[in-house]
Amino acid sequence: MVVVPSRFLTDRVRQIFLGAGSELAEATAIAENLVMANLMGHDSHGVQLILRYVTTALGDRLVVNGHAEVVSDNGVFALIDGGMAYGQVAGREAMEFGIAKARSGGASIVGLRNVHHLGRIGAWGEICAAAGLISIHYVNAAGHPPLVAPFGGSDARFGTNPYCTAFPATNGPPIVLDMATSHVAMGKVVVAHNKGVRAPAEALIDAQGNPSDDPAVMFTDPPGALRPMGLHKGYGLALICELMAGALVTGAGAAKPELFGQDTIRNNMLSILIEPSALGQDAGFAAEIDNFTDWVKASPPAPGVDEVMVPGDPERTSRATRERDGIPLDDETWRQVIEAGEMVGMSPSDFDGAAG
Repeated sequence: MVVVPSRFLTDRVRQIFLGAGSELAEATAIAENLVMANLMGHDSHGVQLILRYVTTALGDRLVVNGHAEVVSDNGVFALIDGGMAYGQVAGREAMEFGIAKARSGGASIVGLRNVHHLGRIGAWGEICAAAGLISIHYVNAAGHPPLVAPFGGSDARFGTNPYCTAFPATNGPPIVLDMATSHVAMGKVVVAHNKGVRAPAEALIDAQGNPSDDPAVMFTDPPGALRPMGLHKGYGLALICELMAGALVTGAGAAKPELFGQDTIRNNMLSILIEPSALGQDAGFAAEIDNFTDWVKASPPAPGVDEVMVPGDPERTSRATRERDGIPLDDETWRQVIEAGEMVGMSPSDFDGAAG
C-alpha cells in the first residue's frame, strides 16, 4: 500500500494525459475528476482507470481533445453527441448546456450519447446541485463485454448501469445518491483483485452461475458476472437505465452482442434537470429537505454504527480524511499508474513522493 498526497497525484496524472496527447485543459479535467473519485472514497472510479484510459487513447479508440456537439435542441429537450471524447470533458459540456436550458425554461432533458467513460456519475449530479438544480441521471455502457447478470440469470447481459439523483444544498450540504445498479461496481472488483482480498458476499457469480466472493471469477474464460443490487429490484432499475440511456438516447445503444467487441468504454446518459423555483415552492422545498434530513439523521444509531448518514455524507467524510492524510492506493494500482506514465515517456522516478 502507498499513500499519495492528492495534489501530487493530480499533478502526475495530469502529466500522464499530457503525454497521451491531451491539451492542458483536458488533461487537468481528467486528472481532477479521477483523483476526486479517490478522495470521495470511490477508488473504483479513480486512478485505477488510468492505464485503461491511456491504452484506449493510444489505440485511437477514443478522441483525444474532442468535444460534445449539440445534435438537436427542441424546447426542453436536447440531444448531444459526445464524439467519443473523454467523458470528463463531454460530460461537463453536456451538463453546462442542460443547466443553461433549465435556468431559462425551468427544466431540461439532455441525452448524451457516444461518449467515452463518464467516470463517477455523482460528479455530474454535483455540478447540477451546485447550480441550484435537482438532477436525475440514467447511464448505460457498451464497447466492452457485459458485466452484470439479470436476476435469475447465469451470465452477464448488460453493464453496471449507474443511477444518480442529486439535490442542491439548503442549510445543509447537497444530497447526492450515486450508485451502480450492480451489487458493486466492476471497478471495486478490480480493486479487490488488485489487493488480493475477497469481494463482498452476494456480489458475484462464477461462469456456472454459482455465488462466489472470489474477484478472480471476473477474469476467467469464460468470465463470471456481477449480480444486481437488491436482487430483482436492482435488476429492474438496471433495466430502466439501459432503456432510458441506451434505447431512448441513441435509438440503437441498448446492450446487444454487436456492441461488445470494441474494446473501449462507450457511455450514454439521460439527464433530467429541474429548477425547483419553477414550481413556486422554492422556500418551502428547501425547508422540507432540511426538516426531513434532520428527522432521518436523528434516528438513534444501531449498535456498531457511529451516525446515521444521508447520501453524500460518506463521500464528504472520506474527502476530508484523504485530503488530510493522503490517498491510499494498493501496490498493483500504483504499479499501473507508473506503467501508464512510462507508456507516454515518463520515468518511474517521476512518481517518487508516495509514502509507505
